[in-house]
Amino acid sequence: MNALKTATSETLLAAVLKSLDDDKAEDIVQINLRGKSEMGDYMVIATGRSSRQVTAIAEKLADRLKQEFGVISKTEGKETGDWVLVDTGDVIVHIFRPEVREFYQLEKMWQPGAATVS
Repeated sequence: MNALKTATSETLLAAVLKSLDDDKAEDIVQINLRGKSEMGDYMVIATGRSSRQVTAIAEKLADRLKQEFGVISKTEGKETGDWVLVDTGDVIVHIFRPEVREFYQLEKMWQPGAATVS
């Protein structure tokens, strides 16, 4: 049996980004929250093409983090699949359907100087 890896916020972030990429999430954005918020060290925002894909990406991510690091993630929103939140403690992951992501525009809230995408 493999020993669990140490889950620093940086190793969790790398695992989150790899999982999202492996599952074909699109428009993946990472935001460093250190000094901006106490809720975590990083926020990751990604898009899935459909409710089904959004839910699958979130479920696989939570499962991989549990298997690799022993991290039990809190998830919300899997029932509808429009916007799923996966909270690992240090890394908060938002996975959206495209139109829901466009509506909420979290990147603008957390990256005030970010360029707008049209």
